[in-house]
Amino acid sequence: MARKTRLATAFTLLLLAVSAAAESFIRVDEDESAARLQTAITRYEKDGASVELIGAIHIADKAYYRNLSTRFASYDSLLFEMIGGEKYAAIKKPELPAEAPAKKEKNLAGLHQIYDMVAHYLDLSGQSDSIDYTTKNFIHADLTNAEFNRMQAERHESLLGFAIKASRANREAAKQPDTAKLLHAMISGSSNLVKLEIVHTLGQADDQIAALSGESVIITDRNNRCLDVMKSELAAGHKNLGIFYGAAHFPDMEKRLLDLGFKRTKQEWLTAWNIPKAVEEPAVELENAP
Repeated sequence: MARKTRLATAFTLLLLAVSAAAESFIRVDEDESAARLQTAITRYEKDGASVELIGAIHIADKAYYRNLSTRFASYDSLLFEMIGGEKYAAIKKPELPAEAPAKKEKNLAGLHQIYDMVAHYLDLSGQSDSIDYTTKNFIHADLTNAEFNRMQAERHESLLGFAIKASRANREAAKQPDTAKLLHAMISGSSNLVKLEIVHTLGQADDQIAALSGESVIITDRNNRCLDVMKSELAAGHKNLGIFYGAAHFPDMEKRLLDLGFKRTKQEWLTAWNIPKAVEEPAVELENAP
């Protein structure tokens, strides 16, 4: 029972984390054979430079991360989100000491454990285990742990408060999983049944982004840092950039890019979850049946 409770909590946090994205950058593509959770790669161009916003999903099919890794190699610089991800810069440049965390500094290890739990249950792979963040062209474009905790304290914010805010909007704006069907799917042990029950909540996000409007550390301040790094990379002569961030960041990030004079020129979709549907066997008619 305790394991089921932990899983239910993990699913709730996963839904909050992903379903707060905007429909322009995450969707569900579905037909009779399968449902596919997809994230967008959206290109913006200006003065010979291109920036692509690449939607991140924390747990997904292995093939999704393989496709992304291949694509990442084509960028001059790949800017990535990860609070505390400056540790990878220290690995690539060991002569530069990593930022020393305070003894009681909070970190996001709990979130990673939750994602790992859900990934294992759903037979998916974790982003942090599937992407090599020490790759040469990877550039950390997010807050450090210390900065994130300090800014949240200054704004009187918390991850829990942000999740509650998103949850309230989520209940009104998104299609909710059928509780009975989700419980049945979890009890059955079928990862595909569970994914089919939650995929539409992850992919449907018409008005949920409203919950994230206004100034916040999680969206606004992190986007500020990312675009500051983007400007530095462009100034250094790098003309082909990728930004690998959660889709919830992209409505605000797109607006800022357009304000800077970039034009949206292309969008394509990658499948993060490919969920086959059970095929019902047709009834067999017996010859000469009474």
